[in-house]
Amino acid sequence: MTTREVEHEITIDAPAPDVYRLLAEVTNWPRIFPPTIHVDRVDSNGSQERIRIWATANGQPKNWTSRRELDPEGLRITFRQEVTTKPIAAMGGEWIIEPLGDGSSRVRLLHDYRAIDDDAHDLLWIDEAVDRNSRSELAALKENVEAVHASEDVTFSFEDTVHIDGSAKDVYDFINEADLWHERLPHVATVRLTEDTPGLQTLEMDTRAKDGSTHTTKSHRVTFPHHKIAYKQVTLPALMTLHTGYWTFQETDNGVSASSQHTVTLNTANIARILGDQATTADARAYVHQALSTNSTATLHHAKAYAEGKN
Repeated sequence: MTTREVEHEITIDAPAPDVYRLLAEVTNWPRIFPPTIHVDRVDSNGSQERIRIWATANGQPKNWTSRRELDPEGLRITFRQEVTTKPIAAMGGEWIIEPLGDGSSRVRLLHDYRAIDDDAHDLLWIDEAVDRNSRSELAALKENVEAVHASEDVTFSFEDTVHIDGSAKDVYDFINEADLWHERLPHVATVRLTEDTPGLQTLEMDTRAKDGSTHTTKSHRVTFPHHKIAYKQVTLPALMTLHTGYWTFQETDNGVSASSQHTVTLNTANIARILGDQATTADARAYVHQALSTNSTATLHHAKAYAEGKN
């Protein structure tokens, strides 16, 4: 069997412990790494943990389960995929963070992997996916670590909640069945939903703005019946460089507490073009917040009517 071993590296203008900490906190990875859609920590025991990752490989959404060994003193994180996805037979590697004398760090990302049946075509596909994702992840890690202070002004989160006199399953079904949104939601013009792997969806839709214009977005969604749907937009409106979020459905004594959470990073380079030369970052935050909140709250209220109509 052919085992490929590759290494990528980058220099980051930040202390090694800060870089390690960001890598260790996997639940933030969708905000940091472009290929990552969602990460769940399945279990942990001391320095060892088991995580499930949903991410794109060569643009295709995949998911796998990995075990990680955390070494904060040695500034190393080893990983090994426990449950792989075709065409990968085995995949593992290591993050190594090396302090440099000027307060910066060298980050090395090592991978070793095999293709199922040692297929040469599949091995080439894995080569390309690992190279693309490694370069993307290292560049994003560098950008995020070095711009932590700057990003505080342009990254923000918020949540909208609607209380529903119905069942969590019915509310979940409404959000999960996004292929019907063009019939159920006035602000959605067209929808294209695919789910080649159960629980892992790709959702592309055209949404109407207040002024009548439409914009196209594309998201990958991970579903957890009947309590959560996490997503990450990969085709974004001009005012955003990041948009992740999740829908949650929590049973209460009086029905369901349904929420829509958003995390956004503004694209400051487009603020003047979209909102005018006098517009500030605060103006852009307010504009994006209102636009997203309006749509998600409207969706929740339509889900409320749907679920309560089932009673």
